[in-house]
Amino acid sequence: MSLRRSWALGLLALLILATAGIRLRLLGIPLDRDEGEYAYFGQLLLQGVLPYTQAYNFKMPGVYAIYALILALFGQTPTGIHLGLLVVSAVTIVLVFLVARRLFHARVAAVAAAAFAALSLSPKLLFTAAYAEHFVLAPVLAGTLVLLRATEGGRLLAFLGSGALLGAAFVVKQSGGAFLLFALFYVLLGAHGDARRRLAASVALLAGALAPFATVCLIMLLAGTFANFWFWTFTYASAYATLTPLGDALQNLEAALGQILPTSYLIVVLACLGLAALFWDRETRSRSLFLALFLGASLLGTSAGLYFRRQYFILLLPVLAILAGIAVDTVTRRLSSVRFRALRYGIPIALTALPLLHPVYLERAILFTDTPYQVLRTIYGLNPFPESVEIGRYIRERTSPEDRIAVVGSEPEIYFYARRRAATGYVYTYALMEPQPYATAMQRQMIHEIEALQPRFVVFVGIWISWLRRPESDVTVFRWFDEYRKKLEKVGVVEIISPERTTYVWGQEAAAYTPQSPLWLMVFERKDGAR
Repeated sequence: MSLRRSWALGLLALLILATAGIRLRLLGIPLDRDEGEYAYFGQLLLQGVLPYTQAYNFKMPGVYAIYALILALFGQTPTGIHLGLLVVSAVTIVLVFLVARRLFHARVAAVAAAAFAALSLSPKLLFTAAYAEHFVLAPVLAGTLVLLRATEGGRLLAFLGSGALLGAAFVVKQSGGAFLLFALFYVLLGAHGDARRRLAASVALLAGALAPFATVCLIMLLAGTFANFWFWTFTYASAYATLTPLGDALQNLEAALGQILPTSYLIVVLACLGLAALFWDRETRSRSLFLALFLGASLLGTSAGLYFRRQYFILLLPVLAILAGIAVDTVTRRLSSVRFRALRYGIPIALTALPLLHPVYLERAILFTDTPYQVLRTIYGLNPFPESVEIGRYIRERTSPEDRIAVVGSEPEIYFYARRRAATGYVYTYALMEPQPYATAMQRQMIHEIEALQPRFVVFVGIWISWLRRPESDVTVFRWFDEYRKKLEKVGVVEIISPERTTYVWGQEAAAYTPQSPLWLMVFERKDGAR
């Protein structure tokens, strides 16, 4: 093994250990909403219940299958879920290194891996949470690596395998499909082989990509839930993806960048320098097709629905990291003729270290010293994520596995903690408040499901961010609950007063307790004999 290669692999190992060390300290941090959704669906899968039957959401089922695997391997706890994220994060760092190394020198690969590791630990990108985007990147990068080998070797079987991996990314989340477009255009526009050979390769790529999706469709069809699957992942998902006006999209983007860039702008500047190298560096220009298409796909995936939520930007991290590596490599090569060694080596080292260590220094309290509770509050504010742990425990201790519960609001993590099945498939209530054509029917279906199954406990979430209610929202579900609660007894009130203080009131005291804060959740129990 050459000295240069061993140096790069040693750095890669250190990066993995460093990121793992930071994540290990925060493994037990409570789940956020998306994690709660994935974890609850994963629980149901382990019980033999397919997605879209007893729980609904517009995301593809791959992420639920991944969560089920993580829960089976590491346990049904936040620690187990975040341990799964730690493993996937380490794998993704290695894949970023391998893709960059396939295209460029080891120096580019080492800097790219380091840049990705630094960006993936950004609190501004909600680094503690195991979002679907993390699980999209692994098959995308693996598929890209196979694609690069396929274009050099020309074997159709390799194109088929690349397509299968990229198709798996789509099955994890729809935004992963953007990278299939990247691969398809890369094959069709590439210089490898004649037109007939490129067409055959693209057909093999598409055939491989269709295989995971066709498998999912077949499973849903055989299970009798295909109609529900198609409605949620395509019909409603299309309505959801087209809700955002262009003016709101620009505001969303501005807000997201305003949160992300203050700690990572130096890495972004470095990546922009790498992008500029396409125009003035011959070696970089030879990979311009790959870089342009991969960047375009990353931007397309990030902008899905024009919501620009911060976790969506995770899809941009690999290409930004590779561009950062290109910038350092290009500058290093330009300085190779400089006589002064201090400048020849010092400038590239500074160009690497300052942008990568800067965000770590700015977020040092979150990364190294704050308690998990402090980290959760710093990242998510007064969202009821730690409170959901206590509510779930309270319900679990007072119910049997056969009992149903309902959360009227968007806090699916409560179902996961309680380990009880929902009385309704609407584990999120955001869709009920949206100005989309199915909102009223969704509210009526949710009401019918709850009344039909008569849950033992009902949690009502009186927090705006758990609903995102708009002035034009249908309020049928709120009017219904005002009547339905007469069948229930209030047995718990959880009031979030400040980042440091939450009041829990249980039992008879809860019946007379009225929260003063606008941030509260109420726990109700069905009265004996109530129907």
